[in-house]
Amino acid sequence: MPGTSVRADLVLYGPGSRPAPLSHAAARAYCRRLARSHYENFTVASWLLPGELRQPFYNLYAYCRWADDLADELDDPSRSRALLDWWGEALVACFEGRAEHPVFVALGETIREFDLPREPFLDLLVAFRQDQVVRRYDRFEDLLDYCRCSANPVGRLVLHLGRCCNGERAALADSVCTGLQLANFWQDVARDWRRGRVYLPQADCRRHGYDEAMLAREEYNGAFRSLLEEQVARAEAFLCGGWPLVAAVPRWLALEVALFIRGGLAVLAAIRRQDYDVWSQRPVVSKLRKLRLLAACWWQRHRGTFPHDAP
Repeated sequence: MPGTSVRADLVLYGPGSRPAPLSHAAARAYCRRLARSHYENFTVASWLLPGELRQPFYNLYAYCRWADDLADELDDPSRSRALLDWWGEALVACFEGRAEHPVFVALGETIREFDLPREPFLDLLVAFRQDQVVRRYDRFEDLLDYCRCSANPVGRLVLHLGRCCNGERAALADSVCTGLQLANFWQDVARDWRRGRVYLPQADCRRHGYDEAMLAREEYNGAFRSLLEEQVARAEAFLCGGWPLVAAVPRWLALEVALFIRGGLAVLAAIRRQDYDVWSQRPVVSKLRKLRLLAACWWQRHRGTFPHDAP
């Protein structure tokens, strides 16, 4: 982890360690340092949060960051599964008031303050465990089931931090989070393939005529273009389908939601600009484009002029 090392932190705070009792202030500082050092976009987004909500977001992010690193950064699936089991046990201990790990010492405060449910945290671990054993998905519906555990719980937890979670908003947040997850998959087709993972639904590959030999050659052709065009359109539909959430949440959260949706749509637009050739070059959104999106969303929130329909 940039700014910290999961292996080093496992020595200090991993299973079998006996860390010295950590104060709540020190635990909060640990989560804050982890969030600020690891992910540029999260740091930028945190500036837009009300001051009293930044630490709760840092604590939530730290939980997700640790779980993600335990799943992906150790190069040993069996070891990752064991560590994810340990992380799940630490989560249960946190909900029972027995937290020892700095992330859970800080997160416990957030859980109590916002009455966060246990299920979204557990669902994330289901997805991380699944990553250790499932490398391909046959149907698009199977991929959506994965997104329900890997992406959607984060949106629901954010709604709880905004004290505005209900059935309708949760469904809209699910649409946004699924759309973002799909956009990331299609942006990273090549990167995931080289890590041994294929998120392109295999049934869709067969239907478009993109076979295993083409995949092995990382071949861009008409079959791949039509395959990815379909997947990009699906991701766009999920993102746009969640746009009504912008008008249904507090103003500070409306800006965050609008930024995430427009950021996801910008990724999809970058894929289209490359005519869906994600093998030769990873599509990216430039820093200038990100700043323009931020400025546009901030100005629209300031004036209360977010469009009714998705951009």
